[in-house]
Amino acid sequence: MRYTIVRRTAVPSTNDEAKSLARAGAPPGTAVIAGAQTAGRGTKGRAWASPPGLGLYLSVILEPPAPALALLPLAAGLAAREAVSRAAGLEAGLKWPNDLLWGGRKLGGILCESGFTGGELDYCVVGVGINVGQEAADFPPGLRDTAVSLRLSAGRPVAAAAVLDAFLPALEEWTARLAAEGGAAIAAAFAAAAVHKVGDLLLLDEGRGPFQARYEGIGPDGALLAAASDGPRRFLAVDVLSY
Repeated sequence: MRYTIVRRTAVPSTNDEAKSLARAGAPPGTAVIAGAQTAGRGTKGRAWASPPGLGLYLSVILEPPAPALALLPLAAGLAAREAVSRAAGLEAGLKWPNDLLWGGRKLGGILCESGFTGGELDYCVVGVGINVGQEAADFPPGLRDTAVSLRLSAGRPVAAAAVLDAFLPALEEWTARLAAEGGAAIAAAFAAAAVHKVGDLLLLDEGRGPFQARYEGIGPDGALLAAASDGPRRFLAVDVLSY
């Protein structure tokens, strides 16, 4: 894939910017990178702190992989993990379905969004936010115990440009593997890199209050597999509160 980089000093959201460009005809491979986001977000509209010059805030327009859309966050998470390894020498962990962790703290996240016309998938956007240069004091007070950066994890400065240069080819590799090998290969790779292992007790929430379930892996469709009090379950959307 030939990437076209669109740089912005600051945007409300790189995902929103990329979606706007996609609707205007920007081709797959268009990548929006911003120095800051004023309304960065994660899944379910949760705010993502995006201070100027301290993180990688990136969204990439991709070809619509309609049959495997649910696996895209997993493939992108694997690409982000690989980029962190290449750029900073850190072996981060993945938390289903879209979090990058280091030492039990959130290092980055993935947000995949799609556009449809008349029920037909037109495009998809992969957004990634990785904390790169923050010191502890750079995080909002409520996040200082749960968030971490590459600088804090590696104990040295890491360039956001190095993470970007590693992420784009890794994203191409993992999405190509998804297309060629299918969901089972991506699910297995994600499970191998996940912070949770089979048998771990998870705290989950479907919106009706937390409950416990025993982790049993990831299905070939990207679903979280767990044994709850009412028997085996597969979750395509659930909050995993355990770290």
